[in-house]
Order: sequence, then C-alpha cells, then structure tokens
Amino acid sequence: MGTSKFDIADYLDNNEMIAEYLNAVLEEGDNADVINAIGHIAKAIGMTKISEETGLSRPSLYKALSDGAKPQFATIMKVLKAIAGQIQVSPKSV
Repeated sequence: MGTSKFDIADYLDNNEMIAEYLNAVLEEGDNADVINAIGHIAKAIGMTKISEETGLSRPSLYKALSDGAKPQFATIMKVLKAIAGQIQVSPKSV
C-alpha cells in the first residue's frame, strides 16, 4: 500500500479553516512560513481565481508564493484581499 503526499490545501475548504490556519501561522511562524501559508490558501481557493481578483498572472503568483520567495508587501496585501483575509493587530499580553 502506497502513501500519498500530504497537502494542507486539501483541508482548507472553508473560510473558518483558512482563518484558523493563517492565524496559527501568523502567531507561530516566520516570514517564510506566512508566505507559504498564503500560497497554500491561494492554491486551495484556486490560483486562476486569485489571479483574476489580484490582476497578477498565475506564474507571478506561483513565483511570489513559492518557497524562498520574498514578495512585495503590496503583492501579499492583494492576495490577502483576494482570499477574503485581513490583518488585525491586538495588544499582546505581557
């Protein structure tokens, strides 16, 4: 019996799951983790749909959201809006 490769995008099938995943990565991850998470979410929603909503080409999206990429903040914000996400800041407890 073979095993299949785990792909988190397969489990990001509703807005609540997407929000929980992204919030967990924002809380515990680093820059690269956040970029990868946004890429997973974009893949789950569909790169064609994200491309249409952001005005960025699919190849540009794949490149910007790939391992080791350092996309511009404007690109990240466009993708976040396209995936119906937003960044919120809350006070940190000491």
